[in-house]
Amino acid sequence: MAKTILTKAMANGITKGHLQVIFADGSKESFGSKGDGGPDVTMRFTDARVPWEILKDADLGMGEAFMHGRMVFDKGDIMEFAKLLRTNNRFEDTGGSLSASLSSRILSKTRVRWQQFNSRVRARQNAAHHYDIGNAMYELMLDAEHMQYSCAYWPRDDMTLAEAQEAKLAHIASKLALADGQEILDIGSGWGGMAIYLAKRFNVRVTGITLAKEQVALARERAEAAGVSDRVTFELKDFRDLAGQGARYDRIVSVGMLEHVGKAQFDPFFAVCREVLKTDGVMLVHTIGRMGSPGLTDRFTSKYIFPGGYIPALSETVESSEKYRLIMTDTETLRVHYAKTIQQWYDNCLANREAIIEMFDEAFFRMWTLYLAGAATVFEDGGMCNYQIQYVRDRRALPLTRDYLAEAEAGLLNPA
Repeated sequence: MAKTILTKAMANGITKGHLQVIFADGSKESFGSKGDGGPDVTMRFTDARVPWEILKDADLGMGEAFMHGRMVFDKGDIMEFAKLLRTNNRFEDTGGSLSASLSSRILSKTRVRWQQFNSRVRARQNAAHHYDIGNAMYELMLDAEHMQYSCAYWPRDDMTLAEAQEAKLAHIASKLALADGQEILDIGSGWGGMAIYLAKRFNVRVTGITLAKEQVALARERAEAAGVSDRVTFELKDFRDLAGQGARYDRIVSVGMLEHVGKAQFDPFFAVCREVLKTDGVMLVHTIGRMGSPGLTDRFTSKYIFPGGYIPALSETVESSEKYRLIMTDTETLRVHYAKTIQQWYDNCLANREAIIEMFDEAFFRMWTLYLAGAATVFEDGGMCNYQIQYVRDRRALPLTRDYLAEAEAGLLNPA
């Protein structure tokens, strides 16, 4: 029965590209058509239970089946399969998702509230789950120069990953409108790439905070090697620990961190940012976002990749920030940039397959490549993008036109 229902669903859902499915009993079904320019993939189930598990929960069932080798590819790979699925469910064409029943929506909202109960202890555990798996793993995947684990910026298609990441750093720095002697707070500082970049190019002091122990250790080493450890400090700290401490900053930058806060903590996040941002200060938040209305995090991602995480719609972000009179002075939507970035990470992981399997195991490698494939394609054709939101407390804190942005960015990318 499960096989029949899944076959009908695939027949209705796949019209572009071609998918052949070989079931555990040896029977074959084909969907879509060859020769239309779409991906051509052959997928094989080695276990008769897989169709039922996919029907119960498509994301978790399919993800675990691939992760544990019960769904394999005889032609193409997980990236090609993800592209095939996303091509047939483009955000522009369908809204990027199917309607859920009322009961499933209620259950999903309950699940989200529980998953995003990010107390200080749980937030640190969630960060460790993803970021403390070993710096060596990330060194194989990310750009070597900046170790940026966030969306790069691609003003030219022929850029290397390192060049695109440096372009991202310059793009953000221009929006901070920096001046000598300023104190910068980097919330979610990762391996220190942003903080080190700002300290090397401006006469500023930067304090970076993160919840991942291994990130702090490597960030400190990298700052020392870059010769900026006298002006850059990294601390293992929750953003909520900043409240009531009296520290004030000229600039706040947060890249790829809001996604980990959880919707219930949006208000505390923006409340703390307003408290520690000086009256004439500027803040730049770079975050993954939904292009449509608020949604849900799939169970595979919540279970294996980013527990406690939530991708906000722009409306949710602004609804929270405006409560604290943070004035949104500039918002940019980065479209497709992250798809290009993640494709590079995916390629790096494939090139280092044996090393990654030796560090972990085959199941981890499959899980990780599935995560990257899903992420790349959701930014290519799904409902995700990146938002860069600039905030001030005082409407006169920045020039009245955007001309300063291009001038500052050009100076950073093309120094005299």
